[in-house]
Amino acid sequence: MSVLDMLPADERLIVETVREFTDKRVRPVVRELEHANTYPGELIEAMKELGIFGLAIGEEYGGTAVSTPCFVLVTEELARGWMSLAGAMGGHTVVARLLTLFGTQEQKRRWLPPMATGEVRATMALTEPGGGSDLQAMRTIARRDAGGYLVSGSKMWITNARRSGLIALLCKTDPDAEPKHTGMSILLVEHGPGLAVSADLPKLGYKGVESCELTFDGYRAGAGALLGGAEGKGFAQMMKGLELGRLQVAARALGVGRAALDDALAYATSRHAFGKPIWQHQSIGNYLADMATALTAARQLTLYAAREADAGRRVDMEAGMAKLFASETAMQIALNAVRIHGGYGYSTEFDAERYFRDAPLMIVGEGTNEIQRTIIARQLVARGGLGG
Repeated sequence: MSVLDMLPADERLIVETVREFTDKRVRPVVRELEHANTYPGELIEAMKELGIFGLAIGEEYGGTAVSTPCFVLVTEELARGWMSLAGAMGGHTVVARLLTLFGTQEQKRRWLPPMATGEVRATMALTEPGGGSDLQAMRTIARRDAGGYLVSGSKMWITNARRSGLIALLCKTDPDAEPKHTGMSILLVEHGPGLAVSADLPKLGYKGVESCELTFDGYRAGAGALLGGAEGKGFAQMMKGLELGRLQVAARALGVGRAALDDALAYATSRHAFGKPIWQHQSIGNYLADMATALTAARQLTLYAAREADAGRRVDMEAGMAKLFASETAMQIALNAVRIHGGYGYSTEFDAERYFRDAPLMIVGEGTNEIQRTIIARQLVARGGLGG
């Protein structure tokens, strides 16, 4: 049974449409765009026309909100073509979820309609140059005054930093609060005076979309920029948003892993050595078997977490498990794809080397896998085990 069979007919059509877009529009041009590190403007515009940027936004705001399993499978299809395209809508979707769950009515009316069409694309800003995964150690501060907030600090590795019209900025509105997370808030900020965007940061993979440093120096945000209108709730809000973000990263890993497996299988059936297709040699056949088994398990784990999220249950542990397992699986599949391709796997004329460069992002992005293991362990203890 296909994984699409779990979806209603309208959502199956959405996934199939994105699959066709990937096969006909993305895969024929991805190698040239990726190697040139070219921003995929035409593909982004096509994604807007398909409604991909509105998949986490309700119909009342012009979107087409789909189930989380559908969102996972759409993301997988995009990443199968080019992981960077899935990244272009990743943070955007998390911000849409934050606004939907926590935004004031005014914030929702202002931002969600243009986000649904992709006219405004959003990103989130969490990581800092000296903080990494330790969000509570952040130094970006927003001080309240009569005009709103005066922001100072910097954020690092912000995807779509230059092209996003809205940034969900996690910062400290009460630097002296104890515990520290109770002094954190999210501001919905736009580009303007006092906000500088660095040049694109050089990366191993994840080409085409920019990742930059944001520097806030005397940046002013109005009082209405505070997500939900109440200070001190930003950490909890962002952690809830990151449940979807980690499922999205897991789905990106599924896409990269699937592309690597597909290419490895095609190569192993067409390439001959010692008088037979190389898949018939036990070492290569074992690689393929292990790759397919692990990818299937990763997809089922991710879809399980997605279904639990839609059931209204807390899924920080489940999303962490999905992100952890899927990303490690994608990395191993990408490596094995290089092995199966042999010398061609090291050549830029084949895509195996791209998968091998893209896969590590999912291991370190959206909370490193070391952090995911900490989250999982803590939740296991808190819940009294898997059955708790």
